[in-house]
Amino acid sequence: MSRRVRVMPLAEADLRGIAEAIRGRVSIASARRWSGMLRTAILDLADSAERHPEADEAAALARNLHVRFAGKKPHIYRILYTYSPDEVMVHRVRHAAQDVVTEEDL
Repeated sequence: MSRRVRVMPLAEADLRGIAEAIRGRVSIASARRWSGMLRTAILDLADSAERHPEADEAAALARNLHVRFAGKKPHIYRILYTYSPDEVMVHRVRHAAQDVVTEEDL
């Protein structure tokens, strides 16, 4: 089942911040590769949202929050999203080493 994918403003800001950090530490080419990989993983949720587990913080937030992991150790990102039969909403994209999200982070 293909769903519409919406990347929320905080997730867009996360993606820009990730690209800027990689560009500053490594290179523009590397930043482009990572951005492309993360955006591909996000778009893949249109057909795979139900395959990924609930996020660790889902129960504490009382939300149907799911996580899709992208990348390879030690550079793993958590794509945090909710979904319905028609739509996937990506709320945040965070490095796996970051703290779990709180209600204020969403």
